[in-house]
Amino acid sequence: MNVTMIYDYIIVGAGSAGCVLAHRLSTDANIRVLLLEAGKRDRQLAIHIPAGFSQVFHSELDWNYYTEPQAHMNQRQLYWPRGKVLGGSSSINAMIYIRGHQQDYDNWAKLGNFGWGFSDLLPYFKKAENYQVSTGELYGTRGLLNVESLRDKNILSRAFVEAGVEMGLQRREDLNHPEAEGVGFYPVTQKQGRRHSAAAAYLSPCRDRKNLQIRTETLVTRLLFEGTRVVGVEFVGPGGKCDRAYSNREVILAGGAINSPQLLMLSGIGDRDRLQSLNIPVVVHLPGVGENLQDHLIAGVVYQCKQPISLDKANTAANWLQYLLFKRGPLTSNIAEAGGFVKTQSDLLQPDIQFHFAPLYFLEHGLQKPRGHGFSLGATLLHPESRGSIRLASSSAFDAPRIQPNYLAREADLRVLSAGIKLCRNILQASPFDGFRGGEVFPGSECQEEEEIAEFIRNSAETLYHPAGTCKMGSDSLAVVNSRLQVYGVENLRVVDASIMPAVVGGNTHAPTVAIAEKAADLLRSNY
Repeated sequence: MNVTMIYDYIIVGAGSAGCVLAHRLSTDANIRVLLLEAGKRDRQLAIHIPAGFSQVFHSELDWNYYTEPQAHMNQRQLYWPRGKVLGGSSSINAMIYIRGHQQDYDNWAKLGNFGWGFSDLLPYFKKAENYQVSTGELYGTRGLLNVESLRDKNILSRAFVEAGVEMGLQRREDLNHPEAEGVGFYPVTQKQGRRHSAAAAYLSPCRDRKNLQIRTETLVTRLLFEGTRVVGVEFVGPGGKCDRAYSNREVILAGGAINSPQLLMLSGIGDRDRLQSLNIPVVVHLPGVGENLQDHLIAGVVYQCKQPISLDKANTAANWLQYLLFKRGPLTSNIAEAGGFVKTQSDLLQPDIQFHFAPLYFLEHGLQKPRGHGFSLGATLLHPESRGSIRLASSSAFDAPRIQPNYLAREADLRVLSAGIKLCRNILQASPFDGFRGGEVFPGSECQEEEEIAEFIRNSAETLYHPAGTCKMGSDSLAVVNSRLQVYGVENLRVVDASIMPAVVGGNTHAPTVAIAEKAADLLRSNY
Protein backbone atom coordinates (compact mmCIF):
# COMPACT_ATOMS: atom_id res chain seq x y z
CA MET A 1 0.00 0.00 0.00
CA ASN A 2 1.37 3.40 -1.02
CA VAL A 3 1.32 5.88 1.86
CA THR A 4 3.58 8.59 0.44
CA MET A 5 1.07 10.60 -1.60
CA ILE A 6 0.47 13.92 0.14
CA TYR A 7 -1.60 16.75 -1.34
CA ASP A 8 -3.10 20.00 -0.16
CA TYR A 9 -6.57 19.17 -1.47
CA ILE A 10 -8.12 15.86 -2.42
CA ILE A 11 -11.29 16.11 -4.52
CA VAL A 12 -13.50 13.02 -4.71
CA GLY A 13 -15.51 13.03 -7.94
CA ALA A 14 -14.78 14.71 -11.29
CA GLY A 15 -18.33 15.77 -12.14
CA SER A 16 -19.75 19.26 -12.60
CA ALA A 17 -18.41 20.46 -9.24
CA GLY A 18 -15.18 18.47 -9.05
CA CYS A 19 -13.91 19.74 -12.40
CA VAL A 20 -14.50 23.34 -11.36
CA LEU A 21 -12.69 22.84 -8.05
CA ALA A 22 -9.74 21.09 -9.67
CA HIS A 23 -9.24 23.97 -12.09
CA ARG A 24 -9.67 26.80 -9.57
CA LEU A 25 -7.64 25.30 -6.72
CA SER A 26 -4.73 24.26 -8.96
CA THR A 27 -4.40 27.78 -10.37
CA ASP A 28 -1.92 28.40 -7.53
CA ALA A 29 1.19 26.49 -8.58
CA ASN A 30 2.15 26.03 -4.93
CA ILE A 31 -1.03 24.06 -4.17
CA ARG A 32 -1.02 20.31 -4.88
CA VAL A 33 -4.41 18.92 -5.93
CA LEU A 34 -5.51 15.32 -6.43
CA LEU A 35 -8.73 14.67 -8.36
CA LEU A 36 -10.13 11.14 -8.06
CA GLU A 37 -12.80 9.82 -10.43
CA ALA A 38 -14.35 6.34 -10.37
CA GLY A 39 -15.14 6.44 -14.08
CA LYS A 40 -13.02 6.55 -17.22
CA ARG A 41 -11.77 9.41 -19.35
CA ASP A 42 -14.31 11.15 -21.58
CA ARG A 43 -13.11 9.77 -24.91
CA GLN A 44 -16.24 8.03 -26.20
CA LEU A 45 -17.65 9.68 -29.33
CA ALA A 46 -21.25 9.56 -28.07
CA ILE A 47 -20.33 11.97 -25.28
CA HIS A 48 -19.23 14.73 -27.61
CA ILE A 49 -21.90 14.49 -30.31
CA PRO A 50 -24.88 16.25 -28.69
CA ALA A 51 -27.71 14.10 -30.06
CA GLY A 52 -25.99 10.89 -28.98
CA PHE A 53 -26.20 11.27 -25.22
CA SER A 54 -28.75 8.49 -24.64
CA GLN A 55 -26.32 6.03 -26.25
CA VAL A 56 -24.19 6.39 -23.12
CA PHE A 57 -27.04 5.16 -20.90
CA HIS A 58 -26.55 1.60 -19.62
CA SER A 59 -22.91 1.72 -20.74
CA GLU A 60 -19.69 1.52 -18.75
CA LEU A 61 -19.86 5.33 -18.45
CA ASP A 62 -23.08 5.12 -16.45
CA TRP A 63 -23.49 4.17 -12.78
CA ASN A 64 -26.69 2.48 -13.96
CA TYR A 65 -28.62 3.04 -10.74
CA TYR A 66 -32.16 1.92 -9.98
CA THR A 67 -34.45 3.13 -7.23
CA GLU A 68 -36.16 1.02 -4.64
CA PRO A 69 -39.73 0.01 -5.59
CA GLN A 70 -41.93 3.11 -5.49
CA ALA A 71 -44.99 2.57 -3.32
CA HIS A 72 -46.90 5.43 -4.95
CA MET A 73 -45.95 4.46 -8.50
CA ASN A 74 -47.24 0.90 -8.57
CA GLN A 75 -43.99 -0.53 -7.17
CA ARG A 76 -41.94 0.53 -10.18
CA GLN A 77 -38.15 0.67 -9.88
CA LEU A 78 -36.97 3.69 -11.86
CA TYR A 79 -33.72 3.81 -13.80
CA TRP A 80 -31.38 6.63 -12.74
CA PRO A 81 -28.52 7.23 -15.20
CA ARG A 82 -25.56 9.05 -13.63
CA GLY A 83 -22.27 9.84 -15.32
CA LYS A 84 -19.38 7.57 -14.36
CA VAL A 85 -16.79 9.44 -16.42
CA LEU A 86 -14.76 12.64 -16.37
CA GLY A 87 -17.34 15.40 -16.36
CA GLY A 88 -19.80 13.22 -14.45
CA SER A 89 -23.39 13.73 -15.48
CA SER A 90 -22.40 16.87 -17.43
CA SER A 91 -20.91 14.38 -19.92
CA ILE A 92 -24.16 12.48 -20.42
CA ASN A 93 -26.91 15.08 -19.86
CA ALA A 94 -29.05 17.03 -22.33
CA MET A 95 -26.76 20.09 -22.04
CA ILE A 96 -29.54 22.46 -20.89
CA TYR A 97 -28.12 25.49 -19.10
CA ILE A 98 -30.71 26.88 -16.69
CA ARG A 99 -29.82 28.77 -13.54
CA GLY A 100 -33.21 28.51 -11.84
CA HIS A 101 -35.58 31.12 -10.48
CA GLN A 102 -34.27 33.92 -8.27
CA GLN A 103 -36.68 32.84 -5.55
CA ASP A 104 -34.99 29.42 -5.31
CA TYR A 105 -31.79 30.92 -3.93
CA ASP A 106 -33.44 33.61 -1.85
CA ASN A 107 -35.33 30.81 -0.12
CA TRP A 108 -32.01 29.12 0.69
CA ALA A 109 -30.87 32.33 2.35
CA LYS A 110 -34.15 32.65 4.27
CA LEU A 111 -33.50 29.21 5.73
CA GLY A 112 -30.43 30.69 7.43
CA ASN A 113 -27.79 30.00 4.78
CA PHE A 114 -26.00 33.34 4.78
CA GLY A 115 -24.37 34.19 1.45
CA TRP A 116 -26.54 31.91 -0.69
CA GLY A 117 -29.22 34.27 -2.00
CA PHE A 118 -29.52 34.97 -5.72
CA SER A 119 -27.52 38.20 -5.52
CA ASP A 120 -24.76 36.25 -3.75
CA LEU A 121 -24.62 33.52 -6.39
CA LEU A 122 -25.05 35.73 -9.46
CA PRO A 123 -21.33 36.67 -9.55
CA TYR A 124 -20.45 32.98 -9.62
CA PHE A 125 -22.85 32.20 -12.44
CA LYS A 126 -21.25 35.05 -14.35
CA LYS A 127 -17.74 33.93 -13.46
CA ALA A 128 -18.43 30.49 -14.94
CA GLU A 129 -20.14 31.64 -18.12
CA ASN A 130 -19.04 32.45 -21.62
CA TYR A 131 -22.65 33.32 -22.40
CA GLN A 132 -23.50 33.71 -26.08
CA VAL A 133 -27.30 33.79 -25.89
CA SER A 134 -27.96 37.21 -24.34
CA THR A 135 -25.95 40.22 -23.33
CA GLY A 136 -26.16 42.53 -20.36
CA GLU A 137 -25.07 42.77 -16.76
CA LEU A 138 -26.84 39.54 -15.79
CA TYR A 139 -24.52 37.37 -17.86
CA GLY A 140 -20.83 36.54 -17.95
CA THR A 141 -18.82 36.42 -21.17
CA ARG A 142 -15.32 35.59 -19.94
CA GLY A 143 -15.94 32.31 -18.16
CA LEU A 144 -14.74 28.83 -19.06
CA LEU A 145 -18.15 27.22 -19.65
CA ASN A 146 -19.51 27.98 -23.10
CA VAL A 147 -23.27 28.59 -23.29
CA GLU A 148 -24.82 29.16 -26.69
CA SER A 149 -28.02 28.82 -28.68
CA LEU A 150 -28.75 25.63 -30.57
CA ARG A 151 -27.21 25.73 -34.02
CA ASP A 152 -30.13 24.10 -35.85
CA LYS A 153 -33.61 24.12 -34.35
CA ASN A 154 -36.14 21.57 -35.54
CA ILE A 155 -39.34 22.89 -37.12
CA LEU A 156 -41.37 21.00 -34.51
CA SER A 157 -39.56 22.83 -31.71
CA ARG A 158 -40.44 26.11 -33.39
CA ALA A 159 -44.06 24.96 -33.54
CA PHE A 160 -43.97 24.29 -29.79
CA VAL A 161 -42.89 27.85 -29.01
CA GLU A 162 -45.58 29.27 -31.28
CA ALA A 163 -48.18 26.97 -29.71
CA GLY A 164 -47.20 28.10 -26.24
CA VAL A 165 -47.59 31.73 -27.25
CA GLU A 166 -50.97 30.95 -28.78
CA MET A 167 -52.01 29.48 -25.43
CA GLY A 168 -51.15 32.75 -23.69
CA LEU A 169 -47.61 32.03 -22.50
CA GLN A 170 -44.93 34.69 -22.86
CA ARG A 171 -42.29 34.20 -25.56
CA ARG A 172 -38.87 34.20 -23.89
CA GLU A 173 -35.77 34.90 -25.94
CA ASP A 174 -33.70 33.77 -22.96
CA LEU A 175 -35.03 31.35 -20.36
CA ASN A 176 -32.31 32.36 -17.89
CA HIS A 177 -34.00 35.54 -16.80
CA PRO A 178 -34.01 35.48 -12.96
CA GLU A 179 -37.82 35.34 -12.96
CA ALA A 180 -38.28 33.43 -16.22
CA GLU A 181 -41.83 32.40 -17.03
CA GLY A 182 -42.93 31.52 -20.53
CA VAL A 183 -41.60 29.44 -23.44
CA GLY A 184 -38.55 29.51 -25.65
CA PHE A 185 -35.45 27.62 -26.74
CA TYR A 186 -33.01 26.32 -24.17
CA PRO A 187 -29.46 27.65 -23.96
CA VAL A 188 -27.03 24.74 -24.14
CA THR A 189 -23.54 23.93 -22.91
CA GLN A 190 -22.08 23.41 -26.36
CA LYS A 191 -19.14 24.88 -28.21
CA GLN A 192 -19.08 24.87 -31.99
CA GLY A 193 -21.55 22.03 -32.18
CA ARG A 194 -19.90 19.81 -29.56
CA ARG A 195 -20.86 19.14 -25.95
CA HIS A 196 -19.04 21.47 -23.57
CA SER A 197 -19.06 19.42 -20.38
CA ALA A 198 -17.44 20.45 -17.12
CA ALA A 199 -14.48 18.30 -18.13
CA ALA A 200 -14.14 20.03 -21.50
CA ALA A 201 -14.58 23.48 -19.96
CA TYR A 202 -12.54 23.19 -16.77
CA LEU A 203 -10.20 20.20 -16.98
CA SER A 204 -9.00 20.43 -20.56
CA PRO A 205 -7.24 23.79 -20.00
CA CYS A 206 -5.41 22.58 -16.88
CA ARG A 207 -4.70 18.86 -17.36
CA ASP A 208 -1.00 19.53 -17.90
CA ARG A 209 -0.50 21.47 -14.68
CA LYS A 210 2.27 19.80 -12.71
CA ASN A 211 0.49 20.43 -9.42
CA LEU A 212 -2.73 18.68 -10.51
CA GLN A 213 -2.99 14.91 -10.63
CA ILE A 214 -6.11 13.37 -12.18
CA ARG A 215 -6.72 9.70 -11.51
CA THR A 216 -9.55 7.90 -13.30
CA GLU A 217 -11.00 4.41 -12.68
CA THR A 218 -10.32 5.06 -9.00
CA LEU A 219 -13.06 4.40 -6.45
CA VAL A 220 -12.70 6.05 -3.06
CA THR A 221 -13.82 3.51 -0.45
CA ARG A 222 -13.52 5.52 2.79
CA LEU A 223 -12.20 8.62 4.43
CA LEU A 224 -9.20 8.44 6.77
CA PHE A 225 -9.35 10.06 10.20
CA GLU A 226 -7.22 11.11 13.12
CA GLY A 227 -9.93 11.41 15.73
CA THR A 228 -12.58 13.50 14.00
CA ARG A 229 -10.13 15.21 11.65
CA VAL A 230 -10.12 13.95 8.06
CA VAL A 231 -6.54 13.39 6.90
CA GLY A 232 -6.98 11.54 3.61
CA VAL A 233 -8.77 8.86 1.61
CA GLU A 234 -8.43 5.19 0.83
CA PHE A 235 -9.18 4.10 -2.71
CA VAL A 236 -9.05 1.21 -5.14
CA GLY A 237 -7.47 1.97 -8.50
CA PRO A 238 -7.17 0.08 -11.79
CA GLY A 239 -6.38 -3.57 -11.31
CA GLY A 240 -7.88 -3.59 -7.81
CA LYS A 241 -4.88 -2.00 -6.14
CA CYS A 242 -5.66 -0.38 -2.79
CA ASP A 243 -3.90 2.90 -2.02
CA ARG A 244 -4.10 5.88 0.27
CA ALA A 245 -3.58 9.59 -0.26
CA TYR A 246 -3.24 12.22 2.42
CA SER A 247 -4.27 15.85 2.60
CA ASN A 248 -2.55 18.75 4.34
CA ARG A 249 -5.63 20.93 4.09
CA GLU A 250 -8.99 19.44 3.15
CA VAL A 251 -10.80 16.59 1.47
CA ILE A 252 -13.72 17.72 -0.69
CA LEU A 253 -16.57 15.39 -1.63
CA ALA A 254 -18.00 16.20 -5.05
CA GLY A 255 -19.62 12.87 -5.87
CA GLY A 256 -23.16 14.14 -6.22
CA ALA A 257 -26.39 13.48 -4.34
CA ILE A 258 -25.89 9.71 -4.37
CA ASN A 259 -22.18 9.12 -3.95
CA SER A 260 -21.29 11.89 -1.49
CA PRO A 261 -23.67 10.71 1.26
CA GLN A 262 -22.74 7.12 0.47
CA LEU A 263 -19.06 7.82 1.14
CA LEU A 264 -19.84 9.75 4.32
CA MET A 265 -21.82 6.80 5.68
CA LEU A 266 -19.22 4.25 4.61
CA SER A 267 -16.71 6.33 6.57
CA GLY A 268 -18.77 6.42 9.77
CA ILE A 269 -20.57 9.75 9.36
CA GLY A 270 -24.32 9.34 9.49
CA ASP A 271 -27.13 7.98 11.59
CA ARG A 272 -25.62 6.00 14.48
CA ASP A 273 -28.15 3.17 14.53
CA ARG A 274 -28.05 2.51 10.80
CA LEU A 275 -24.24 2.54 10.74
CA GLN A 276 -24.00 0.15 13.66
CA SER A 277 -26.47 -2.23 12.00
CA LEU A 278 -23.88 -2.61 9.21
CA ASN A 279 -20.94 -2.86 11.66
CA ILE A 280 -19.51 0.47 10.49
CA PRO A 281 -17.62 2.24 13.30
CA VAL A 282 -19.33 5.53 14.09
CA VAL A 283 -17.13 8.63 13.83
CA VAL A 284 -19.87 11.26 14.00
CA HIS A 285 -23.59 10.80 14.58
CA LEU A 286 -25.07 12.98 11.83
CA PRO A 287 -28.60 11.73 11.11
CA GLY A 288 -29.24 14.00 8.13
CA VAL A 289 -26.68 12.28 5.90
CA GLY A 290 -28.58 10.78 2.97
CA GLU A 291 -31.91 12.28 4.00
CA ASN A 292 -33.85 15.10 2.29
CA LEU A 293 -33.52 13.49 -1.16
CA GLN A 294 -35.41 15.43 -3.83
CA ASP A 295 -35.65 14.91 -7.57
CA HIS A 296 -37.56 16.31 -10.52
CA LEU A 297 -40.15 13.89 -11.86
CA ILE A 298 -41.33 14.22 -15.47
CA ALA A 299 -44.41 12.84 -17.21
CA GLY A 300 -45.25 13.57 -20.82
CA VAL A 301 -47.60 13.62 -23.75
CA VAL A 302 -46.50 12.02 -27.01
CA TYR A 303 -48.01 12.41 -30.49
CA GLN A 304 -47.36 10.81 -33.83
CA CYS A 305 -45.98 13.21 -36.43
CA LYS A 306 -47.59 13.08 -39.87
CA GLN A 307 -44.52 14.46 -41.62
CA PRO A 308 -41.02 12.89 -41.64
CA ILE A 309 -39.39 15.92 -40.05
CA SER A 310 -38.66 14.72 -36.50
CA LEU A 311 -35.28 13.65 -35.14
CA ASP A 312 -36.38 10.03 -35.01
CA LYS A 313 -34.48 9.23 -38.21
CA ALA A 314 -31.60 11.68 -37.74
CA ASN A 315 -28.95 8.96 -37.77
CA THR A 316 -28.29 9.08 -41.52
CA ALA A 317 -25.13 9.22 -43.58
CA ALA A 318 -26.04 12.69 -44.86
CA ASN A 319 -26.53 14.05 -41.34
CA TRP A 320 -23.28 12.49 -40.18
CA LEU A 321 -21.43 14.10 -43.08
CA GLN A 322 -23.00 17.46 -42.29
CA TYR A 323 -21.95 17.12 -38.68
CA LEU A 324 -18.39 15.93 -39.32
CA LEU A 325 -17.69 18.61 -41.94
CA PHE A 326 -19.54 21.60 -40.54
CA LYS A 327 -20.73 20.71 -37.00
CA ARG A 328 -24.26 21.48 -38.08
CA GLY A 329 -27.52 19.64 -38.62
CA PRO A 330 -29.72 17.35 -36.52
CA LEU A 331 -26.81 15.73 -34.68
CA THR A 332 -26.10 19.05 -32.93
CA SER A 333 -29.50 18.82 -31.25
CA ASN A 334 -29.67 18.36 -27.48
CA ILE A 335 -33.04 16.58 -28.08
CA ALA A 336 -34.88 18.71 -25.46
CA GLU A 337 -34.57 21.76 -27.69
CA ALA A 338 -37.33 23.96 -26.30
CA GLY A 339 -39.33 24.36 -23.14
CA GLY A 340 -40.29 26.85 -20.52
CA PHE A 341 -41.78 27.55 -17.13
CA VAL A 342 -45.38 27.95 -16.07
CA LYS A 343 -47.48 28.35 -12.92
CA THR A 344 -50.36 25.93 -12.50
CA GLN A 345 -51.99 28.46 -10.15
CA SER A 346 -51.91 32.20 -10.69
CA ASP A 347 -51.12 33.04 -7.05
CA LEU A 348 -47.82 31.12 -6.98
CA LEU A 349 -44.63 33.11 -6.42
CA GLN A 350 -42.73 31.11 -9.04
CA PRO A 351 -43.39 28.47 -11.70
CA ASP A 352 -44.06 24.95 -10.49
CA ILE A 353 -43.91 23.19 -13.89
CA GLN A 354 -41.08 23.12 -16.43
CA PHE A 355 -41.69 22.01 -20.02
CA HIS A 356 -39.23 19.94 -22.04
CA PHE A 357 -40.12 19.58 -25.72
CA ALA A 358 -38.38 16.97 -27.87
CA PRO A 359 -38.99 16.74 -31.64
CA LEU A 360 -39.04 12.93 -31.55
CA TYR A 361 -40.43 10.01 -29.60
CA PHE A 362 -38.70 10.38 -26.22
CA LEU A 363 -39.77 7.27 -24.31
CA GLU A 364 -37.94 5.47 -21.51
CA HIS A 365 -35.00 7.89 -21.57
CA GLY A 366 -34.80 7.73 -25.36
CA LEU A 367 -34.13 3.99 -25.28
CA GLN A 368 -37.49 2.93 -26.71
CA LYS A 369 -37.64 3.55 -30.47
CA PRO A 370 -41.15 3.32 -31.97
CA ARG A 371 -41.49 3.16 -35.73
CA GLY A 372 -42.19 6.36 -37.60
CA HIS A 373 -41.97 9.94 -36.40
CA GLY A 374 -43.29 11.65 -33.29
CA PHE A 375 -42.88 14.52 -30.84
CA SER A 376 -42.98 14.68 -27.05
CA LEU A 377 -43.72 17.29 -24.41
CA GLY A 378 -42.90 16.58 -20.78
CA ALA A 379 -44.18 18.34 -17.66
CA THR A 380 -41.59 18.44 -14.89
CA LEU A 381 -42.50 18.85 -11.22
CA LEU A 382 -40.17 21.63 -10.07
CA HIS A 383 -40.80 21.80 -6.34
CA PRO A 384 -41.66 18.34 -5.02
CA GLU A 385 -43.02 18.11 -1.52
CA SER A 386 -42.08 14.43 -1.26
CA ARG A 387 -38.77 13.62 0.37
CA GLY A 388 -36.68 10.48 0.12
CA SER A 389 -33.31 9.12 1.16
CA ILE A 390 -30.05 7.46 0.19
CA ARG A 391 -29.20 4.54 2.46
CA LEU A 392 -26.37 2.00 2.43
CA ALA A 393 -27.16 -1.48 1.17
CA SER A 394 -23.97 -2.84 2.75
CA SER A 395 -20.65 -1.70 4.17
CA SER A 396 -18.96 -2.12 0.77
CA ALA A 397 -18.25 0.85 -1.51
CA PHE A 398 -18.72 -1.50 -4.47
CA ASP A 399 -22.41 -2.05 -3.70
CA ALA A 400 -24.90 0.49 -5.01
CA PRO A 401 -26.75 2.30 -2.22
CA ARG A 402 -30.50 2.08 -1.73
CA ILE A 403 -32.12 4.97 -3.58
CA GLN A 404 -35.56 5.82 -2.23
CA PRO A 405 -36.89 9.07 -3.76
CA ASN A 406 -40.36 8.35 -2.36
CA TYR A 407 -41.95 9.84 -5.46
CA LEU A 408 -45.55 11.06 -5.18
CA ALA A 409 -45.72 10.37 -1.46
CA ARG A 410 -47.37 13.77 -1.12
CA GLU A 411 -50.68 14.14 -2.90
CA ALA A 412 -49.80 17.69 -3.96
CA ASP A 413 -47.03 16.37 -6.24
CA LEU A 414 -49.46 14.20 -8.18
CA ARG A 415 -51.93 17.06 -8.42
CA VAL A 416 -49.34 19.45 -9.93
CA LEU A 417 -48.11 16.84 -12.42
CA SER A 418 -51.70 16.11 -13.48
CA ALA A 419 -52.20 19.82 -14.15
CA GLY A 420 -48.96 19.75 -16.14
CA ILE A 421 -50.21 16.91 -18.34
CA LYS A 422 -53.33 18.92 -19.16
CA LEU A 423 -51.19 21.94 -20.09
CA CYS A 424 -49.03 19.75 -22.33
CA ARG A 425 -52.11 18.49 -24.14
CA ASN A 426 -53.46 22.01 -24.62
CA ILE A 427 -50.19 23.18 -26.17
CA LEU A 428 -49.80 20.19 -28.49
CA GLN A 429 -53.40 20.56 -29.64
CA ALA A 430 -52.91 24.23 -30.58
CA SER A 431 -53.02 25.31 -34.21
CA PRO A 432 -49.21 25.51 -34.88
CA PHE A 433 -49.20 21.69 -34.66
CA ASP A 434 -52.21 21.18 -36.96
CA GLY A 435 -50.08 20.24 -39.95
CA PHE A 436 -47.92 17.84 -37.95
CA ARG A 437 -50.10 16.25 -35.31
CA GLY A 438 -51.19 12.64 -35.72
CA GLY A 439 -52.74 10.47 -33.07
CA GLU A 440 -51.98 10.79 -29.38
CA VAL A 441 -49.72 7.88 -28.43
CA PHE A 442 -49.48 8.66 -24.69
CA PRO A 443 -51.53 8.97 -22.56
CA GLY A 444 -53.95 8.21 -25.42
CA SER A 445 -57.24 9.85 -26.23
CA GLU A 446 -59.12 7.43 -23.97
CA CYS A 447 -57.27 8.79 -20.90
CA GLN A 448 -59.34 11.79 -19.81
CA GLU A 449 -60.60 11.42 -16.25
CA GLU A 450 -58.56 12.64 -13.27
CA GLU A 451 -57.89 9.15 -11.94
CA GLU A 452 -56.94 7.91 -15.41
CA ILE A 453 -54.38 10.70 -15.77
CA ALA A 454 -53.09 10.02 -12.26
CA GLU A 455 -52.68 6.33 -13.07
CA PHE A 456 -50.86 7.23 -16.30
CA ILE A 457 -48.40 9.32 -14.27
CA ARG A 458 -47.84 6.52 -11.76
CA ASN A 459 -47.11 4.10 -14.61
CA SER A 460 -44.98 6.30 -16.85
CA ALA A 461 -43.28 9.18 -15.00
CA GLU A 462 -39.47 9.10 -14.91
CA THR A 463 -36.62 11.01 -13.32
CA LEU A 464 -35.37 14.15 -15.04
CA TYR A 465 -31.91 13.33 -13.61
CA HIS A 466 -31.76 16.04 -10.92
CA PRO A 467 -31.24 14.36 -7.50
CA ALA A 468 -30.32 16.84 -4.79
CA GLY A 469 -30.43 17.65 -1.10
CA THR A 470 -28.87 14.61 0.59
CA CYS A 471 -26.09 16.56 2.37
CA LYS A 472 -28.31 19.49 3.18
CA MET A 473 -26.85 22.90 3.92
CA GLY A 474 -28.41 24.49 6.99
CA SER A 475 -28.57 24.52 10.78
CA ASP A 476 -31.54 22.26 11.55
CA SER A 477 -31.51 18.66 12.77
CA LEU A 478 -31.10 17.23 9.23
CA ALA A 479 -28.35 19.63 8.12
CA VAL A 480 -25.07 18.02 7.08
CA VAL A 481 -22.99 21.07 6.12
CA ASN A 482 -22.90 24.69 7.24
CA SER A 483 -23.02 27.71 4.94
CA ARG A 484 -19.30 27.26 4.23
CA LEU A 485 -20.07 23.68 3.14
CA GLN A 486 -18.08 22.19 6.03
CA VAL A 487 -19.41 18.90 7.39
CA TYR A 488 -20.66 19.20 10.94
CA GLY A 489 -18.69 17.40 13.62
CA VAL A 490 -15.50 16.82 11.65
CA GLU A 491 -12.56 18.91 10.53
CA ASN A 492 -11.08 19.38 7.08
CA LEU A 493 -14.04 17.97 5.16
CA ARG A 494 -16.51 19.70 2.84
CA VAL A 495 -19.21 18.65 0.43
CA VAL A 496 -19.50 20.60 -2.82
CA ASP A 497 -22.19 19.38 -5.22
CA ALA A 498 -25.97 19.31 -5.69
CA SER A 499 -26.39 17.34 -2.47
CA ILE A 500 -25.94 20.53 -0.41
CA MET A 501 -29.08 22.17 -1.85
CA PRO A 502 -31.61 22.63 0.99
CA ALA A 503 -34.32 22.49 -1.69
CA VAL A 504 -33.79 21.50 -5.30
CA VAL A 505 -33.78 24.50 -7.63
CA GLY A 506 -36.66 25.03 -10.03
CA GLY A 507 -34.77 24.03 -13.16
CA ASN A 508 -31.95 21.85 -14.48
CA THR A 509 -29.21 21.40 -11.89
CA HIS A 510 -25.95 21.53 -13.88
CA ALA A 511 -25.62 25.34 -13.95
CA PRO A 512 -26.35 25.76 -10.21
CA THR A 513 -23.86 23.01 -9.35
CA VAL A 514 -21.14 24.79 -11.31
CA ALA A 515 -21.96 28.06 -9.48
CA ILE A 516 -21.89 26.26 -6.12
CA ALA A 517 -18.41 24.96 -6.95
CA GLU A 518 -17.19 28.39 -8.09
CA LYS A 519 -18.31 29.85 -4.77
CA ALA A 520 -16.81 26.94 -2.85
CA ALA A 521 -13.42 27.53 -4.49
CA ASP A 522 -13.45 31.06 -3.11
CA LEU A 523 -14.50 29.79 0.32
CA LEU A 524 -11.58 27.36 0.33
CA ARG A 525 -9.08 29.99 -0.74
CA SER A 526 -10.32 32.40 1.92
CA ASN A 527 -9.69 29.73 4.59
CA TYR A 528 -5.97 29.74 3.90
